[in-house]
Amino acid sequence: MSVTKRTSKNILLNTALENFYGAAEEMGLEDGLIERLSRSERSLRVSLPIAMDDGSIRVFDGYRVQHSTALGPAKGGFRYHPAVDMDECEALASLMTWKCSLAGIPYGGGKGGVSCNHLDLSEGERERLTRIYAIRIAPIVGEWEDIPAPDVGTGPVEMIWFMDTISKMRGRFEPGVVTGKPVLSWGSKGRTAATGLGVATCAKELLKAVGLDIEKARIIVQGFGNVGSYAAKFLSDAGAKIVGISDITGGYYAPDGIDVNGAFEHVANHSKKLLEGFAQPGLKQVSGDEILEIEADVLAPCALEGAVNSSNAGRIKVKYIVEGANGPVTPEGDEALDRNGVITVPDFLANSGGVIGSYFEWVQNMGGLFWTEEEYNNRLIPIMTDNFHRVWNYAGAHGVKMRRAAFLVAIKRVADAVKMRGAFL
Repeated sequence: MSVTKRTSKNILLNTALENFYGAAEEMGLEDGLIERLSRSERSLRVSLPIAMDDGSIRVFDGYRVQHSTALGPAKGGFRYHPAVDMDECEALASLMTWKCSLAGIPYGGGKGGVSCNHLDLSEGERERLTRIYAIRIAPIVGEWEDIPAPDVGTGPVEMIWFMDTISKMRGRFEPGVVTGKPVLSWGSKGRTAATGLGVATCAKELLKAVGLDIEKARIIVQGFGNVGSYAAKFLSDAGAKIVGISDITGGYYAPDGIDVNGAFEHVANHSKKLLEGFAQPGLKQVSGDEILEIEADVLAPCALEGAVNSSNAGRIKVKYIVEGANGPVTPEGDEALDRNGVITVPDFLANSGGVIGSYFEWVQNMGGLFWTEEEYNNRLIPIMTDNFHRVWNYAGAHGVKMRRAAFLVAIKRVADAVKMRGAFL
């Protein structure tokens, strides 16, 4: 490969680039396509002046990146987190490109966010922040251009504020400009649980594929936000024993199994939606790092990126990892896991239930026809199951790891679309 490889000091972006270049080289992708697909089509940085409750003015940095629109409108969430910057958004946007491609849905990849701590903001401050963010990125978003969704630190309420702002700016109702909305306001039944359901579906199919009875499986779920909590719930409901969960308040370990429904209820009633104060007989509280290293069969990292890395991968004691978060395992961590024989279901396969669910919501919005939750799940589970086995079988047939197999399948679909559409794209 004669192209000059891009590198970044940002761990997540560097991970995304390394995975892309490795797959592109293996599949013999043309240099011109490698150059194009290693870069984002559009990156926007905006300043967001907000009137705070105390009367002061603070200016936050906001971002929106569209990596590829070869397959359709850009699709990806926007997050509120102190670590948000342009490199992170570019990395996550590229992952969305491959995720949408692998899922077989007509979207490209986008991502955005605001550098802030949403827990420090009042509801009024979050509303003003969301509305000015919508105003600033309005020139590049739309039902057929770029469709944001919830991510870390954002949820259905922020989506309503975003949709309402864009609709009022344009003088017409645009429900499909954003997904992840409340059911009452053109949202979709089933959407909230979709990512977690997808992670759980991949975990169940993996256990079947390796011949491990789910009722004998011991599972750790790192992160108990929207993704992790539902993944834990669906796996627990299927008979698995969830022995560890965690969030920003630490890890919670119970050798005989976590009462997932109890934890779910505790978080729902907590003022900040945290596990803080959760208790049950036999429960031990450990650090967030320690929960990753507890012996079990499956680890589902569903928090932020880089959780498994060169410093701790050698101490991971599970046989299987199902990535619920984006980029939770670094390349160095991946190498260490491979040496120890750990099988990993990659993020843009395992957590694609969210974007498939977003696609379902968008389809319903554009058609004005809404499904029941049962109809929604009955469409989602077969797609996730088929996608898992497509990658599992490809990996077995070609003697490659699942992450590489997923990249090869996803990149080829995007590359073929770029070639068909021509150089003007």
